[in-house]
Amino acid sequence: MAENVLETGECVSNRRSPPAFFLLTVLLSVPFLLFAGTPLPGPANLPVSALMLVCPGLAGAILVFREEGGGGVRRLVGRVADFRKIGAAWYLPILFLMPAIMLISYGAALFSGRPLPADPFVPYLTIPVFVLLFFVAGAFEEVGWTGYATDPLQERWSALLTALIIGAVWAAWHSIPWIQQNSPVWAAGQALSTVALRVLIVWLYNNTRGSVFAASLFHGMVNVSEFSFPNYGSHYDPVVTGVITLAVAVVVTYLWGAETLARWRHGRRRIGETRRRLRG
Repeated sequence: MAENVLETGECVSNRRSPPAFFLLTVLLSVPFLLFAGTPLPGPANLPVSALMLVCPGLAGAILVFREEGGGGVRRLVGRVADFRKIGAAWYLPILFLMPAIMLISYGAALFSGRPLPADPFVPYLTIPVFVLLFFVAGAFEEVGWTGYATDPLQERWSALLTALIIGAVWAAWHSIPWIQQNSPVWAAGQALSTVALRVLIVWLYNNTRGSVFAASLFHGMVNVSEFSFPNYGSHYDPVVTGVITLAVAVVVTYLWGAETLARWRHGRRRIGETRRRLRG
């Protein structure tokens, strides 16, 4: 488990079961999946399956209540507000990494001649509203994916493998709505992007002393960035974005190490060089 997560002093219950959490999340999602193609009322025309976002947090709360009682649930949900753990510098990737990936995606689509709107529109004035709404939506999910499941998996496996496991389940959980509403190629690109994004979320979590707020805010920025892609995401191509996000995840893994995603490679090298100079 990453050292800077351990520094928080938070104790993860040995009774926590990520497999039980994954199964319960899927079971709670079944009613929404049965009506996945039905649109919800309102101008956004979102499908019923969009309400699945409450299931990971609900599954985590149910299991924690069984394991630790009401106090455990309050502690789990309270982690959504643990922003004090985050060093100021880490807000840069939390807030701006995903918009940067989307900007690169737009440039790649433009360079490759993919169809784009002649008059691209980005809803700059409504982005702050999107940030708030998508943060709340992301928090429902990250209470489960990050708050419940990440630490128990990291106690047994590396940070990278933890991210790949959760990312694969996260992508599979979304797969039915994706396939119902889009092409198989679109769904495959979105799945690739989703797994890579989970690597980035675990990286941010482990470098912010285990902050669920950091994971929730980054999750929200993912959705803000996709919805802000011209025009309201209508020209968003997950294949292009998925490849770029994967490349970023590979660079992060190389620089911070697969074991913890929290040990800066060049920082370790400088420390080693300093020690050698002191010995000499």
